[in-house]
Amino acid sequence: MPAPRFLQLADVAEVLNISANQVYALVRRGDIPAVKIGGRGQWRVESTELEKYIERLYTETREFIDSHPFGEEAESAEDVRQ
Repeated sequence: MPAPRFLQLADVAEVLNISANQVYALVRRGDIPAVKIGGRGQWRVESTELEKYIERLYTETREFIDSHPFGEEAESAEDVRQ
């Protein structure tokens, strides 16, 4: 059986290992694109959008690491400043 195209917020929370409330906040802020479906307006996240979000986080993390060195590089930079 193929993976579902749309995920409930609880499913997204499980994938990201965070709470459903945190996912709801990410959706409401627009960090994770989602749609409201049905008369009760239940939120759904398309699985491809979740993957794009995760890839964006990887990119942001790499950029953070590159701009905030740790270990020997950080120690060398500290030595230069002193």
